[in-house]
Amino acid sequence: MAMPAVPEPDIDQLRRWIGREETAEDTVTADLARKFHATLDLPGPPPQAGDAVPRLIHFCLAQPAAPTAELGPDGHPARGGFLPPVPLPRRMWAGGNVAFDGELRVGDAVRRTSRIADVVAKQGRTGPLCFVTVEHVIEAGGRAAVRERQDLVYRGPDGGAKAPAPPAEPGRQQRRVEAGATLLFRYSALTFNGHRIHYDRRHATEAEGYPGLVVHGPLQATLLCHFAAAIRGTPPARFVFRSHSTLFDGDAVALHAGEAEGEALRLWTARESGPVAMAAEAFWD
Repeated sequence: MAMPAVPEPDIDQLRRWIGREETAEDTVTADLARKFHATLDLPGPPPQAGDAVPRLIHFCLAQPAAPTAELGPDGHPARGGFLPPVPLPRRMWAGGNVAFDGELRVGDAVRRTSRIADVVAKQGRTGPLCFVTVEHVIEAGGRAAVRERQDLVYRGPDGGAKAPAPPAEPGRQQRRVEAGATLLFRYSALTFNGHRIHYDRRHATEAEGYPGLVVHGPLQATLLCHFAAAIRGTPPARFVFRSHSTLFDGDAVALHAGEAEGEALRLWTARESGPVAMAAEAFWD
C-alpha cells in the first residue's frame, strides 16, 4: 500500500521559532522521589526531605500540562505553541546532552527555562526530516543544577524496506530489563507524557503501525544513566545519549556497558539479537 504524501516543512517559517523561550516551575516532592524510585526499582530507601534525588528525575519536573481538549489525536499537545508547528506526523526524542552542575534535593523549588536553539530540515532515506534543538536550564535556589540540550526529530510514517542493522555487540557488563506495558505506563504518568504510542496498544499498532508499545527514549536514557552509576559507584557528572532504533514492550531488552575509558563509560540498549537502540556515554570528569 502506498504511503500518504508527507508535506515538506516550511523551514523559513519554522526557524522563526528560534530564540523562543518558556519558563515553568515545580517542586521536587518526596512523593515524586518515592514513585520515581519505585518505578525504576532503584536500590535502597527512597530519598527523604533534604536528600539528593536520582539523576534524570528532572525529566519528570515542570512538564507542560496542556488541557485534554487541546491534545492532538496522538496524545501530544497541539503544535505551534512553544515548539514549532512541524507538519510531519511522527515526533521522537532523538537524544540529549545533560550536565549536572549540582544536586536536586527533596523539597527544592525548581525553575526550568527552555529555549529553542535551532531548527533544521534534512532529507532522509524515507522522506523529509526536521530537527529541533531545545536547551533547558533547571535551577534550584537560584543556582543552575542541570543544563540540558534536547534533540527532537520529526519525520513522516515509515515506508519502504530498510536494510537490517547489525546486531549490537554484547557489553562487558549487562543487565536485563522488563520493559513491559506496566513500566511504560508508570513512566508516562511520572513524566505527564500523553503520547499514546507508549500505553495505548491499539493506537500504537493500528494508527501508527508499530508492532507494539514503544519504549520511551528518556526512559532508556534514565535506565542507562543509573546502570552507569551502579557500575562506577557514583552518579556521572555528564550524560550524553542518542537513539538509533526503536524498542517495543515485547522485546527482551538488556542494558550494556563496555570497557571504561578513563573518566568515560560507553553504554547502550538493545533487544536480544537486535541492533543498538540507544547509545550513551557517561562522564565523571
